[in-house]
Amino acid sequence: MTHYHGTPITPSVAAAHIMAGRHAMVSYAHPEQVELMFDCCQSVSFDNGAFSAWRAGKPIKDWHPYYLWVKEWMHHPSFDFALIPDIIDGSERDNDTQISIWGLGKQVGCPIWHLHESLHKLENLCNYWPRVAIGSSGDYAVIGTPSWWDRMSEAMETACPFGWPKAKLHGLRMLDTDIFTKFPFSSADSTNVARNVGMDRAWKGPYEPATKAGRGVVIAERIEAFQSAARWVSIETQQGLFTEAQ
Repeated sequence: MTHYHGTPITPSVAAAHIMAGRHAMVSYAHPEQVELMFDCCQSVSFDNGAFSAWRAGKPIKDWHPYYLWVKEWMHHPSFDFALIPDIIDGSERDNDTQISIWGLGKQVGCPIWHLHESLHKLENLCNYWPRVAIGSSGDYAVIGTPSWWDRMSEAMETACPFGWPKAKLHGLRMLDTDIFTKFPFSSADSTNVARNVGMDRAWKGPYEPATKAGRGVVIAERIEAFQSAARWVSIETQQGLFTEAQ
């Protein structure tokens, strides 16, 4: 599994140290470290920035600059994939339109299936695209709630017949060891490192890393010590196996 750490990570000197040899997810909403990430990372993927823009109350209406940004970097040897534009509070038809007009190819683009959308759409995406990203949305916007787990279970039953995923699956904002270890993801991302390297209150005691770079390395290594599940097994079955092991 590929663990994608979101940027920006400040300061840039710490970012270079933390991300050396790792995998970055650079958001179009915060592209300032894109050159740095291509210089030091194994691979780089692009987030379309729609979620950040939506949270800021300024949803993206013109995607042409994003297309140009992807075209600028898509031939770099370390480039992996770019999330196809999506409309956070749009209908399934709105997001289908964004996928249909993507013109940079299936190897470059990764469509997003939102949890509030139909399972039929997820099945079609997995049949057509080599990689599909899964995003938490609508009634399932909060990751880890009981309803979220139920919906993810339904999604896995659709995307993973006989347990094996039909396409590579990417978990958006799901780079949490309690989450990604339960699903057969090829990759997942989060901004865990970026958000926590500067939280001084969380780093106290004799073993506190001396620098932000040291903090970031600790967080990244803890996350990367775990891998996704090899195949889909229902949550109920996983819980039963855990209980038996005890």
